[in-house]
Amino acid sequence: MGLTGVEGKGCRYSGCKMCPDRAISYIGHDCKDIPDFLGDTYGHFARRLDLSFNQLRSLAGIKTFTELEELVVDNNLLGNDLQLPRLPNLHTLTLNKNQLTDIEALLEHLADVTPSLEYLSLLGNEACPNQLVSPDKDEDDYQRYRYFVLHKLPQLKFLDTRKVTKKEVMEAQARGAFMKVVKPKSDATALISSELLIDASYLGEKRVCPQQPRNEAGSESHPLPYTPLPRGSRDARNHKGVFAKCRYVYYGKHSEGNRFIRNDQL
Repeated sequence: MGLTGVEGKGCRYSGCKMCPDRAISYIGHDCKDIPDFLGDTYGHFARRLDLSFNQLRSLAGIKTFTELEELVVDNNLLGNDLQLPRLPNLHTLTLNKNQLTDIEALLEHLADVTPSLEYLSLLGNEACPNQLVSPDKDEDDYQRYRYFVLHKLPQLKFLDTRKVTKKEVMEAQARGAFMKVVKPKSDATALISSELLIDASYLGEKRVCPQQPRNEAGSESHPLPYTPLPRGSRDARNHKGVFAKCRYVYYGKHSEGNRFIRNDQL
């Protein structure tokens, strides 16, 4: 694939063609960074830029394309550290099939640097729970994602493969802020919250959560043992009886405990 030049002049790069709509195409070159010559040669007048099917991890070279209205960077390696310069005229952005996972950070960044954005596509990223790339997701997951995106970018007219409807806009305004999906951290230690303290006293030892709060004297306070029982029965100083059917049956026949065992349990 070659470059597309404009301004009624030929280009020294192989495959270059004249394009009256001021579009630059640099597809399938496996580049890791945007070449400097692109910005130096075409940045001041290019309206459309297609950088698909490369290995881009950064879009730092976009800063010279001050007149961009459309940017296509599908099938690259862009991640959560993606940073765009301020592009006041950009109305179309497609980031399909990259490595974006943090939807909230991305949307907040786009809201700041692309105030005119109306068309956005994020298909093929983990941040977009689409069934085609995430079999464990369903239509409800995707719809919640749409509400959250429209809450952050209310000016959008088209998201992924669908036109934004008035109903979606109203739903996004009403409850889009609550549609963010929070994924648990993969680190096993992060699964223990500061309110879920484990007491292994039955095993002859005591474990405390690393996030154990300290009292004013600097020593660790004594946590209440973890139990699935209701909160009112967790405090030993304010204990409440809890009735439940025991799952275990004692089968011994030569113990004083038998006086508390019914005949049908022997």
